[in-house]
Amino acid sequence: MTAVPPLPLTLALTAVAREAAHRQVAGLVRSIPDFPAPGILFRDITPVLHDAAALDAAVRLHIDRIADLAGEVDRIVGIESRGFLFGMAVAHAIGAGFVPVRKPGKLPAATVHQTYALEYGQDRLHMHADAVAPGDRVLVVDDLLATGGTAGAAAQLVEGLGGRVVACLFLIELAALGGRARLGSRRVESIIVY
Repeated sequence: MTAVPPLPLTLALTAVAREAAHRQVAGLVRSIPDFPAPGILFRDITPVLHDAAALDAAVRLHIDRIADLAGEVDRIVGIESRGFLFGMAVAHAIGAGFVPVRKPGKLPAATVHQTYALEYGQDRLHMHADAVAPGDRVLVVDDLLATGGTAGAAAQLVEGLGGRVVACLFLIELAALGGRARLGSRRVESIIVY
């Protein structure tokens, strides 16, 4: 079967288009105090997802941020669950495969897993054991970079299978929580930084 090429989509935005898209998307992210627990200010992206023009702008901003990697990425690793939303669109636009990274018990075939620390306890991510081949160039995508634990665990899964993480891409970064530092020397791209 012949592969279907991705839909034509301009990879890099002009500075004017980038700024307009950024304003449009950032203007729809809503802040919800005390969710999911007292003292937490939750950054909710669902209004961006509800608005077709803002969703298009968000996808274009993701692609713009990694336009220099087009042709250099074999797989997009999307982290459950909002990383799936943007990861699939980016994978399609740049002609890369998509790999879901999920919580335990969600993937049907043999998996590898990585445990990571939470504020109070631990969690674990799984990826199919055959999802990344040695030498694959991988972009890790999630909606939010906070402490970096989840993205770091996904990167470790990729690297444990012999893949190379070329960058990590996020819609939102909460800079005060230090997630960028936790990802070490890996390239980190964030569209909106709080």
